[in-house]
Amino acid sequence: MASSDGGIYLKQLELGPMQNFVYLVGDPVVRECVVVDPAWEIDTIVDTAARDDMRLVGALVTHTHQDHVGGSLASWGMPGRIPGVEELLAKARAKIYVHKAEREFLPGLGSDLVKVDNHDTLAVGRLTLTFLHTPGHTPGSQCFLVDGRLISGDTLFIGSCGRTDLPGSDPSEMYYSLTQRLGALPDDTRLFPGHNYGGPSSTIGDEKRHNPFMRFPALGDFLRAMGRA
Repeated sequence: MASSDGGIYLKQLELGPMQNFVYLVGDPVVRECVVVDPAWEIDTIVDTAARDDMRLVGALVTHTHQDHVGGSLASWGMPGRIPGVEELLAKARAKIYVHKAEREFLPGLGSDLVKVDNHDTLAVGRLTLTFLHTPGHTPGSQCFLVDGRLISGDTLFIGSCGRTDLPGSDPSEMYYSLTQRLGALPDDTRLFPGHNYGGPSSTIGDEKRHNPFMRFPALGDFLRAMGRA
């Protein structure tokens, strides 16, 4: 899926065997873009940006699980590696933006790595992108808000949310991320998730009305539903 209405360039690519969505987001006038979660098929990502005459200047990391940044699959009990950000850096002059809580999980990138925090902003051509810290799935999970569009990684899916039973997960933080941090956004905010588990896009308003994980009235109810109370 792609859109370019003169104000924003947004391309959604479903890549890899885990239904990951990778995004190219940028300014169609200045012709600069960033990529979100470049773990899979790096040549496809770089070639797509080049074919659309967009210069790739950065990579945004929603969180540092291997299916979003690449790396060894040994921790999942699987052989092999996912190429990820290291291969991207070999093909494009790009900075890697990761939440400061997960900086330690991307060693060896040196000056190419940029630590960010909640409500930091990044200029992409004429666009301003805002980093939103949404812990729960991981301590440094973050979403990206630009021009009324939210790229939500593994925090919020269409009809569901990210897992909270993994190392570093926190179901209490997930509840607040869903109901307060993201729930406070305007209802017409377009939602673009990190996996194709329920479709390619939605709105915050539709998720607040229909996504059961955004509808629990209290933290205790959410924790019981997640098996943590």
